[in-house]
Parts: sequence; structure tokens; C-alpha cells
Amino acid sequence: MSGGAGASDRPEERQRFPPPGKSLPISALRQNGLLQALVRGAGQPAGAEISKELRRAQEEWEAVEEIQSGLGGTSASAAPPISFNEALQYFQTADLSECRVRAGPRALALSRVVLKKVRVTARRQGLAALVRFLFGPPWLHPQLQGERELALAMAQCGLDDNERVHMRILQTIYKKLTCSRLGCPRYGAHWEELGFQGADPGTDLRGTGMLGLMQMLYFVMDSQTLPLAQEIFKLSQHETQNFPFCIMSVNITRIVIQALREERLSRECNRRQQVIAVLNDLYAAAFLQLYRVWKWQHKTIVDSGFLLKELELSTKKKPKQLLKSLEAYVNRSPAADRLQQPSSPSASGGGSQPGEEIHFTGVCDLQVELEGEARLI
Repeated sequence: MSGGAGASDRPEERQRFPPPGKSLPISALRQNGLLQALVRGAGQPAGAEISKELRRAQEEWEAVEEIQSGLGGTSASAAPPISFNEALQYFQTADLSECRVRAGPRALALSRVVLKKVRVTARRQGLAALVRFLFGPPWLHPQLQGERELALAMAQCGLDDNERVHMRILQTIYKKLTCSRLGCPRYGAHWEELGFQGADPGTDLRGTGMLGLMQMLYFVMDSQTLPLAQEIFKLSQHETQNFPFCIMSVNITRIVIQALREERLSRECNRRQQVIAVLNDLYAAAFLQLYRVWKWQHKTIVDSGFLLKELELSTKKKPKQLLKSLEAYVNRSPAADRLQQPSSPSASGGGSQPGEEIHFTGVCDLQVELEGEARLI
């Protein structure tokens, strides 16, 4: 019974817990570990007065966190995660010609002609055009052209700090991947932990633009794909098999964009009478394929260039097969639950050889047409 009222009379306790009515500084909370205990949901302090002070300090701290996060000082509880549909509605009504890529003079020049630079189709001429007409995939139905142009316009629209929806998309991705209730600063090393190249995610989006973030948002906000996204993110943090999650995601979006431009997805889009939904499903299916190969074949970042090249071929030539694989996964078929080991790459593929130098291309160096081999940006 020695821990009763007498314990609160000790000098060290009086230092840690000031009298009721006096604010407890945030710095003091951080020093004595009480704020960390609150965030972790650890043991509750004894006494109603102490709990009241701790709650007040927690609210102050959360307000500071959200002001730094780029949400204009709005608290996390007042700015809930944004759904994919809400974000899509924003882009459907936004004037995408005013989108600005906020990095570098070359990107700014490109942003002035955002919609003019959208090439809806990879043009073919001569014999290639005849072969395409006779044996190629069907043309996209006219009523779907607007949706395809919207997707390609989003791919040319850069991350804008002044657009609240853009910031909510970014914060939602962070919270979902890290399972954090609090937001994060707009710039900082925490983005590198998610798999961006640096402190500013916007510099990694040139080439996929906001479509790159929108597909990440879909991945983490859809209840059927969120478990997969979290598993892939967990693998990306592995001690030996780690890879930059968000950069890999941007590369997969780039592959999907190219497949759309080359009319490789027209048959599926016509069948479903949708474009953006097909793009999202193909993105998730390609990420699932990459995850399976990476995990079961014990791949590392050295193998990324070859794997992305193989993934690009599969996405363009066998999109229906990839989509069926995703459908089996979300339906939790036995094959999906076991995450069966994929077959080894063909001998002709020949993965990265030991000691072979892998050249990585920065996003700033990507051409607007997004053509060429798959590379880890």
C-alpha cells in the first residue's frame, strides 16, 4: 500500500506532473516518454487531472504534426483519407490544362502544353499500320475515348502543393502504407522510407504524373487490394530483398500507360466499358506478378531492370492472363492463397549476371512519350 497518496508527494513526481490547471509542455512530454506512450496506447496515467493534461498535450502535438503535413493546419480528424472515387471526381471536373509540374524548367515548359502533348495512340505507318489493321487489337470504342484522354491527361499533371486534393492523396498513401493515424510533413526523409528517391515525392512522378499517385491510392484504398499492397510494402522493407516500393509502383504505372497508348487494352476496356478501372486492375495485377516473382525467386534490387522488362512484355502481350491472376487472388482461390511460385524466367531472358552494372534512369530523364525499355526509375 506504499504506492498510494504518498507517492505523489515525492519531488520527482512533482517535476513530472505539474499541478492541475497548468499546461504540460510538449517538450516535457517527449523527454519523459509520456507522449510516446499515448501514441502507442500504452498504460494510462493514474489520476483524472493527469489524463486531462495528457489529452490536451496530445491534441497540441497532433495539431503541430498536421500543420507540418501540408494540410493547411487542418487536424487529422477533420481531414479524413480521401477515397479513390472522390479523387477521380476532382480530376473529372478539374481544368487539367492548368496542371503544373513543379520541378525544373524543362518540366515547366512541358506543363504549359499538358493536354496538347497527350498522344492518345502510338502512331503506326506503312506496313506496320497494315499489320495493325489486319491482326492487331480492336480500336477503343468512341464513347471510351474521353476516359482514356482523362487518364493520359492525369499522367501529364504534376503534383501541386496548392491543390488540397493532391495533398490529401499523398497523405492518404502515407497513412495507409505506414498504418499511421497522423499525417507527415510534405517534405522529408520519411518519403524515402516509402520508396521515393528523395524528400520530395513530386520529383519522382514526371512520366506518370498524378496518375502514378492515383494508382497507389487505388491500391491502398480498395479493400480487396489493400492486403496485397501491405504485403508488397512489407517485402520492400526486407533485409536483403528490399526495393523502393513507390519507385517500383511508378514504373508499373508507366508500363500500364504505354500498354494503353499502344491499344493493348482496348479489347478489355471495350468488354467492360471502362478504361480507368481496367488500368487500375492491370496495375494491381502487374504488381502482384512482380511480388510473386520477387518473393519466391529471392530477387534483389540488382534484378529489377530485367524483371521490369519481363513485366512489360507480360502486360502488353498477356493482360487478360494477368487480370485473371488478380481475380483469383482477390477471390482467395487456393492457388492465390498459396501464392504459388511462378515459373523460372526463360533461358533467353537471362537475369542480371553477378558483377554486371545496372544503369538506373532518373525520372527527370524520362521522355514524355514514355517509350523504350522498362527501367527502374
